[in-house]
Amino acid sequence: MFTGIVEELGEVVAIEDLGDSSRFRLRGPVVTEDAKHGDSIAVNGVCLTVVDTADGEFTADVMAETLNRSSLGALTAGSRVNLERPMALGGRLGGHLVQGHVDGTATIVGRTPAEHWEIVKIALPAALSRYVVEKGSITVDGVSLTVVEAADDYFTISLIPTTLALTTLGIKQAGDPVNLEVDVLAKYVERLLGRGSADAADLHDIEEIKEMDR
Repeated sequence: MFTGIVEELGEVVAIEDLGDSSRFRLRGPVVTEDAKHGDSIAVNGVCLTVVDTADGEFTADVMAETLNRSSLGALTAGSRVNLERPMALGGRLGGHLVQGHVDGTATIVGRTPAEHWEIVKIALPAALSRYVVEKGSITVDGVSLTVVEAADDYFTISLIPTTLALTTLGIKQAGDPVNLEVDVLAKYVERLLGRGSADAADLHDIEEIKEMDR
């Protein structure tokens, strides 16, 4: 589990095509400081498993499913990436609960600079629209952010100077893809409410059967 607080702006060193997958080699001295084989590191919001580490770099295998369903497939050598290690048990939850399981990709529509921050408008896939609410949490390229405006087909976020300087969101432009992970609590609530409605319908049917038996 992650928090969406990016620890380091890393870099893709090389990508090896393995046919049905790819092996990424990424530079990240901070996140590899205590990393070992089998550990998890979030790369642009995608939870990847460390294969090996050496000299401030780590490798991770990325299967075709992940390449196709996230923006990792668009990365090349030299691309900058957001890196975060999992939250330690008992640590501070600086952002919100982030699983590192991308729900979909979106495209940056535009950027509006202000004096001390910047508003970024991002297209919102129809399948994810119901999970995004004004002042709710969303993860964009692994960054925990608060939704400023939520429409049916887009949402906006406000980026402070720190986020602009220390994450990929400071350098991405209109047309660039980003990974989205909606608040997992919203998905669980939807599931529970849906199951609750079904249970209520089942109980109604049972009561009707009892009436018929009488």
